[in-house]
Amino acid sequence: MFRIPTAERLNWQQKAEEFGFEFHTMYGEKYWDESAYYQFTLEQIEKGIEEPTEEVHQMCLAAVERVVNDDALLRRFCIPEAQWDFIRQSWTNGDPSLYSRLDFAYSGKGDAKLYENNADTPTSVYETGFWQWLWLQDKVDAGKLSSASDQFNSLQEKLVNRFKEIKYLTPDRVLHFSCCKDTPEDRGTVQYLEDCANEAGIETDFVYIDDIGRDEFGHFTDLKNQVISSMFKLYPWEFIFQEAFSEHLGSNNIRWLEPPWKSILSNKALLPMLWKMFPNHPNLLPAFFEDELHLATGLDSLVKKPIFSREGSNISFIGDNADIEASSGPYGEEGFIYQATHMLPKFGDSYTLIGSWLVDNQAVGISIREDSNPITQDMSRFLPHVIL
Repeated sequence: MFRIPTAERLNWQQKAEEFGFEFHTMYGEKYWDESAYYQFTLEQIEKGIEEPTEEVHQMCLAAVERVVNDDALLRRFCIPEAQWDFIRQSWTNGDPSLYSRLDFAYSGKGDAKLYENNADTPTSVYETGFWQWLWLQDKVDAGKLSSASDQFNSLQEKLVNRFKEIKYLTPDRVLHFSCCKDTPEDRGTVQYLEDCANEAGIETDFVYIDDIGRDEFGHFTDLKNQVISSMFKLYPWEFIFQEAFSEHLGSNNIRWLEPPWKSILSNKALLPMLWKMFPNHPNLLPAFFEDELHLATGLDSLVKKPIFSREGSNISFIGDNADIEASSGPYGEEGFIYQATHMLPKFGDSYTLIGSWLVDNQAVGISIREDSNPITQDMSRFLPHVIL
């Protein structure tokens, strides 16, 4: 695994605008970065990332099975009791999932180590599935990369195929897509996924989360008073569970993407749960609930993570790495878990995180984020990759 500097494509910013990639630069800072790329061997992808991704994903599903059937564990995961039946029914019904992303620390050598599971509202899907693939094609066509260069990336194709399956499961429903207002990255992500759904032959519509209402019969509706019967929401379940309208969840016949049972996987309590169920697994890091820190014997450094958090917020180090500046944010009210410190590999001045994508239980591609800080956050740069 190498980080290789390369020349940027001429006028790539203009091309990005033409293709709707409007958040390539945010707040004056570069988000998409093609001044370098990461190069892997096929074995590093297949053995180092793809196989562990699918194995860890199955372990995560086993954890869901355990948690949904145990009231004490649902409390551990800080899920409101009013939503337990809603979540259990979703799991029992086998409500389909669209996609998810596992974040790993991996240097090209040794075992990839799971940092967390972004199972509910993973972003950077457009950059992964389309934009970095377009970069590869342009670089090969210009003779700047070997014609033998490939990429671990069938994300877009698999998303379209998965939408076709979802259409079969719920025919004749308009699929509403939704996110919050004033979130350019989220809006771009949702638009890309809506395009994939359209390609699969699904009729779609869009409504902002802020604009969803209820009709006289209690059905959720959009601004055209159209009843919502199927919805992709780029809005976390833990937020939805706190909304006033949450009391009506389950009373409407809505097919949700992602389904309610994903609220267990997107929860940092999953990490100590996995360690209990699969102790010493090579792709896991030791992790503990707050009241079980006495079990963390022999560990000189721990990472403190909120049970609910997004984009690397409210993460801090205790022990040997306590001098690393903590990330700020609004999370932590529900409590924290503690994970053994395993620093991201460093390439030059950059700490590098690998996001491994899954669609319908299959590993389908990777995204790479890097930062000068060891905590990957929302503005951390996205770089492309090749297999050679």
